[in-house]
Amino acid sequence: MQTTYKTGTYADRQSQSMSTRFDTKIAVLLREDLETWQRLNVTAFLVSGLGSQVPELIGEPYQDADDVPYLPMFRQPVLVFEGTKEIMTAAHTRALSRALPRALFTGDLFATGHDDANRAAVRAVPTADLDLVGLAVHGPRNAVDKVLKGARMHP
Repeated sequence: MQTTYKTGTYADRQSQSMSTRFDTKIAVLLREDLETWQRLNVTAFLVSGLGSQVPELIGEPYQDADDVPYLPMFRQPVLVFEGTKEIMTAAHTRALSRALPRALFTGDLFATGHDDANRAAVRAVPTADLDLVGLAVHGPRNAVDKVLKGARMHP
């Protein structure tokens, strides 16, 4: 018997991966004008911040059939969105007003070379003037949905 394996549509993949409904949501919002390498880099940095401050987001370690261990990962999906600079600013304001755990990435961080320089670059800019290119938030589903109002799922 021959079987054909098809990936399916984007909507099919989304519904399959989201079959378990969580009370909370992990979301990353990226500014829509980023290069592909920047989107990937920003997403990785942002989610590392959430995992370090919200330990209950991390599941158990993995192990394959040969007993090779692997690091634990998030226990729920990370949803990635995109939006304009204005949507990014509004989402940041809403995340702050709701006191949700959050991580940010500013355009200045693309020019820095290490963690100390990253923190100094953010520290040098008032909140209202941050050049936001990425924001990660975690919290109750409805609160995160409100923070992301106007954003769209990343294609």
